[in-house]
Amino acid sequence: MILQTRAPFSWRAEVAATRNAKGGRMSAQDFVIRTMTRAEVDLAVDWAAREGWNPGLHDAGCFHAADPEGFLVGLLDGKPAATLSAVRYGAGLGFLGFFIVAPEHRGKSLGIQIWNAGLERLAGRVIGLDSVLAQEATYQKTGFALAWRNARCMGKTGPVGSAGPLPPEVVDLASLPFELVEAYDRPLFACGRKAFLRCWVAMPQSRALGVVRGGRLAGYGVIRRCGVGHKIGPLFADGPHEAEELFQALVAGLDPGETFFLDTPAANPEAVALAGRHKLETVFETARMYKGPAPAMPMGRVFGITSFELG
Repeated sequence: MILQTRAPFSWRAEVAATRNAKGGRMSAQDFVIRTMTRAEVDLAVDWAAREGWNPGLHDAGCFHAADPEGFLVGLLDGKPAATLSAVRYGAGLGFLGFFIVAPEHRGKSLGIQIWNAGLERLAGRVIGLDSVLAQEATYQKTGFALAWRNARCMGKTGPVGSAGPLPPEVVDLASLPFELVEAYDRPLFACGRKAFLRCWVAMPQSRALGVVRGGRLAGYGVIRRCGVGHKIGPLFADGPHEAEELFQALVAGLDPGETFFLDTPAANPEAVALAGRHKLETVFETARMYKGPAPAMPMGRVFGITSFELG
């Protein structure tokens, strides 16, 4: 595997094609790994939806904004066969996601090649990922260690809508200077993500709210339309009272009978308690893992993860 120095970068490796149905001789094919175009990020999100990950309808643009060079596609005979995101944040953090090999190409060692390309792109950084629990041991073998577990919790609004005026301290996030939102977000993600955040809090078919206490931002949350229902994320707040206000205001904006999801970190017992109070059902879990020392974050203020794909 050779790293090309021109941009967009490209790795090329020789891989063996699958034997034909009659057990014929193996033939060699070029497997090329390169940076995705913006349109190919849409493809990665479509593949994630096919895998049942239920991404947001408008996630792709914000994901690409986070790091336009951070999305890799593996091409076999010139056609997409594998995807991986290897997004760089700041000077020392990276995050892996969208690790998908097309079903018809699994078992051809394509996954390990695009995985290694992603690790190479993030070399020298602390690297995070969210793993399904069944693969936790596999990632441990490659140097990743468990930091905490997340639970995707599902709820449904009642048959009668509860939308109404917001409480005085809950405001549309767009009414606040973006710099305040960015400053609030930074320690809760352990790194700045300005381009991503500017897009995320203003994406179509979403709502972003903040809680203002004593003239300062004390929490914010975003809810966005997904293939199935809506997802809340992030949900960041100074404490459980502010988180509860934001949660109720975000959900109140949905139509009656709507499904919604909240990804709660087990590292914050108050986040788990919030999901319990509202009788949300855990539909699956992930393991947040890091290769290198896990970033120090005030997890008591993290009530909902932004995204399992980008952290």
